[in-house]
Amino acid sequence: MPDSSPIWSLRDLYDGVDAPAVQTDIAACRKAALVLAANCQGKIATISGAELASVITAYETILEQLGKVQSHAQLLFAANTNDPAIAKHHQSVREAGSEIGAALLFVELELARLDQDHVDGLLDDAGLARFSPWLRRVRTMAPYQLSDEIEKMIAERAPTGAGAWVRLFDETTTAMRFAFQGTDVTEAEILDALSSTDAAKRKEAGQSLSTTLKDHQRLLSLVMNTIAKDKQIEDGWRGFARPVSSRNLANDVDDHVVDALVQAVNDRNADLSHRYYGLKAGWMGKKQIDWWDRNAPLPGDDDRHYEWGEAKQIVLDAFHGFDPEMAKIALPFFEQNWIDAAPRAGKSSGAFSHPVVPSAHPYILMNFAGKSRDVMTLAHEMGHGIHQVLAADQGYLMSDTPLTLAETASVFAEMLAFRQLVDSQTNAQSRRLLLAGKVEDMLNTVVRQIAFHNFETELHQARVKAELTAEEISDIWMETQRAALGPAIKTGDDYRPIWGYVPHFIHTPFYVYAYAFGDCLVNALWQKYQLAQASKTDHLFIQNYKNLLKAGGTERYDVALQHFDLDASKPAFWSLGLDMISGMIDELEGLK
Repeated sequence: MPDSSPIWSLRDLYDGVDAPAVQTDIAACRKAALVLAANCQGKIATISGAELASVITAYETILEQLGKVQSHAQLLFAANTNDPAIAKHHQSVREAGSEIGAALLFVELELARLDQDHVDGLLDDAGLARFSPWLRRVRTMAPYQLSDEIEKMIAERAPTGAGAWVRLFDETTTAMRFAFQGTDVTEAEILDALSSTDAAKRKEAGQSLSTTLKDHQRLLSLVMNTIAKDKQIEDGWRGFARPVSSRNLANDVDDHVVDALVQAVNDRNADLSHRYYGLKAGWMGKKQIDWWDRNAPLPGDDDRHYEWGEAKQIVLDAFHGFDPEMAKIALPFFEQNWIDAAPRAGKSSGAFSHPVVPSAHPYILMNFAGKSRDVMTLAHEMGHGIHQVLAADQGYLMSDTPLTLAETASVFAEMLAFRQLVDSQTNAQSRRLLLAGKVEDMLNTVVRQIAFHNFETELHQARVKAELTAEEISDIWMETQRAALGPAIKTGDDYRPIWGYVPHFIHTPFYVYAYAFGDCLVNALWQKYQLAQASKTDHLFIQNYKNLLKAGGTERYDVALQHFDLDASKPAFWSLGLDMISGMIDELEGLK
């Protein structure tokens, strides 16, 4: 067990579930929302630019206060989904948030309906002009907007609609226990065992994961079917032509750009994942390896264990080497208990950095087991945290960054930590193992996430016709994953239920491509950074990079990339990112 892995303190938000301030703040938000609606609903089309700026400012203030309450409840629940009192509180806050949000819906609905010429005239007011990036994003929803009554109904029923199924999934998966080594372990622990140096443990873990998910697949398939149908119905009413389109709109990215990314990755499967896994199988003395060995340590890997203090120092040193300000921003996360890294029963598996609200600070959740991948995860989530801190000055409405750019800071931070680890190695074998580990992480981030996207695409298309059985869902899973993994990975019947543990399919359909978008984008940025280092202009790159993070949601991906002379609409952009992965595999092929 890693030394002193931290457990966060949420006291900077509230003292606990029963803190009086929680109910006081909810009541204040409810009252302010009703007052704003009474004074302004139906009037937005007729008020001045200065008056509209005041309305938006009041709207933002309510949402930020409500966001603090909601974030606290979400963080409590993520850290302990087994506690009935926390689960009840989480649901109560969700329901209060939906009620308050429904009262405030008129703001964005009426803004979206305004004539563009009228908006252009209003933007002459400096106070309103500050909100122009947010106004642009709100108004992109106009073609897909429903009547006020339907929009209000959708908002009010969210906690008992898709939200309730998300809760059921979370509570089910965190309560699952997996038979392993004579005891029952959590999902985080069984997934960690898949990267054990012991082949027998990996096999046992893989089979236990498969068996347990299969035992639950009737419920999991019901959740998946319901989420997909719920999305199909709403997308149909709104007029979205494709299942992915609503997510693309929310991500502020064009359909054709995402299509280009997906096509580029699918076209390179043989060059990337198929080639690498063929190499790995050879290193392990086989022609084909089982799916549970996909992330196995390579022969010669001593399964280096990192203590929490070591991981902290690696990440801070990596950030400081790039820009001392980044390390300075990261330090309070460690010193002021903003990280929950200790694995335990009831805690959500995986990792995230929650921005909370600009007036507070982010919190990071992960499950630290002392592996090099955990060091990378810490760097990844800390990259999100730094991004969220830097963007906070944009305010609640504009600090939120679309997923396509949100993954940029995290993956770039991961690359910094990787270089820190590699450069600290004097042993050629150690460097080779780290390089192979990085290739595997990139394949997991790019090829595997696009394979997940392909699975979602086919599943949502099939769900239009009829409900899918667990076996039909598994058929789609096997087809899409085999295409990505290639012939060197053996995927038998025991791989069929593995779709059931991926939370993004339930929490945020079509989220997953953002990881690949971010990784390819960072690969392109990293090559620009190396060129800047060679020409001794890296200080300019670093400033442009920090400006990108500080911009939050005020710049679209295409505008943000112009500062680096990059264009994501062109195939060459995606090739640049994928070529970097291919080049690293070339390097591995040349090593003995």
